[in-house]
Amino acid sequence: MNNDILKTLYSKEDIQDACRRLGQQITSDYKGKKPIVIGVLKGAIFFMTDVVREMDVYIDIDFIDVSSYHGGTASSGSIELVKDVELDVKGRDVIFMEDIIDTGRTLKYLEDLLAERGAKSIKVCTLMDKPEGRVVDAKADYVGLEVPNEFVVGYGLDYKGMYRNLPYVGVLKPEVYSDK
Repeated sequence: MNNDILKTLYSKEDIQDACRRLGQQITSDYKGKKPIVIGVLKGAIFFMTDVVREMDVYIDIDFIDVSSYHGGTASSGSIELVKDVELDVKGRDVIFMEDIIDTGRTLKYLEDLLAERGAKSIKVCTLMDKPEGRVVDAKADYVGLEVPNEFVVGYGLDYKGMYRNLPYVGVLKPEVYSDK
């Protein structure tokens, strides 16, 4: 897998530092509250686990799964709800844990969905933000790292289900995903 990586953007240590910082920020902001932390599957599982271990507040945990890439390297623009949350969000503070915010479409879809269901507040915590990729007005409240407009994998991010288990974030070599 490592041979498919053009360059490393963020090391395991960089990611751990970002998770620690975000966990401390969320702890400060949610002192005395019990938010629902919702991980956006599958990409956010590693990030969510590492951040919540740094949080010193009571939480409920749930997951949601949406698809917009459908195996490609760019968002299709079509959002499909694959797995819904099980907890009732009505009147609750919600924190979404995302691996990356790129076009912003998925984030906007999720925020609208939970707002319709009566969430008291909705905040977004993302490991990576790719503002150059934005096509809708969406932003995270907590950002770990900023990434350039390149195809990145590792630490939860994948290409066709592969590379999620890399302990760092790297740029995938174009020849790995380009049509040959």
